[in-house]
Amino acid sequence: MVVDNTAATAALQQPLDLGATASVTSLTKASSGHSDILLGAVATRDEALHAKLRTWRATAGAIPGPFECWIALRGLRTLPLRAARQSESALAIAQWLQRHPRVRAVHYPSLDPATRALAAAQMPRGCGALLSFELDGDADDANAVVAAARLVRPATSFGGVESSWERRARWRGEIAPGSLIRLSVGLEEPRDLLADLETALRATSRGPAA
Repeated sequence: MVVDNTAATAALQQPLDLGATASVTSLTKASSGHSDILLGAVATRDEALHAKLRTWRATAGAIPGPFECWIALRGLRTLPLRAARQSESALAIAQWLQRHPRVRAVHYPSLDPATRALAAAQMPRGCGALLSFELDGDADDANAVVAAARLVRPATSFGGVESSWERRARWRGEIAPGSLIRLSVGLEEPRDLLADLETALRATSRGPAA
């Protein structure tokens, strides 16, 4: 069993302790946190798999340079602090969105009664920066909401110190609902984010809502 631990990061979840053979993490996203590096990591306690990975890395030349390693290390030093703040803000925003009249559904692990207990067992220190919600509208309305934000940036990456979002179904082959928006909560003041979201959620494909 191999787990993609990119969203939770090692600060919030340790897949090897939960029985995984290997944990794969994109250091590009939350682990480094500054959206300025392309790097990934694999962690495993399986010695045979570890040997194969090291051989492949040496043969393929997938070895980062000293500068890339320094950039990753710089981000990892603040990861626990960022993960805690972003988890707290993301939960508060998810709860706020759940009460918003323009939102049909909100998806965040500790918010849903069906996943809350499992999330608390696997990620007791928080569920990370990433959440999604379905707008009570169509794809054009969701596009208008994303475009209307001033603080939250339109972007497909996630986990950085700046908040970002996008309508996922804009990508070919994506199976997400047409009005689903994925939001990555950054380190901005939560009150500022909520104010920006409130303004953006007034937008529709027919112009600003009354």
